[in-house]
Amino acid sequence: MLKAELEKYLKQKVVLDTSSSWVYIGVLEEVTDHCAVLSDVDVHDSKDTPTSKEIYTWQSAASGVKANRNRTYVNLQYLVSFSPLDDVKKF
Repeated sequence: MLKAELEKYLKQKVVLDTSSSWVYIGVLEEVTDHCAVLSDVDVHDSKDTPTSKEIYTWQSAASGVKANRNRTYVNLQYLVSFSPLDDVKKF
């Protein structure tokens, strides 16, 4: 079911929030049974900065994605939530 929901957002910029301190922001290229494949990805570990994942996501939506990877494979087992980057609300 998760795979089918994710596939609705192929070729769009998405935010993948994980059960770890990592957040992934990039273009959803493919969804397999085990992972989401993103391109032009900003891979961010919130433990590295005082900024929460939520604030970091909001800043990325406002100022643009600062990609630090060409391609990333995110294990669906660790996915907590996802949304299109355009759905991130300003506050």
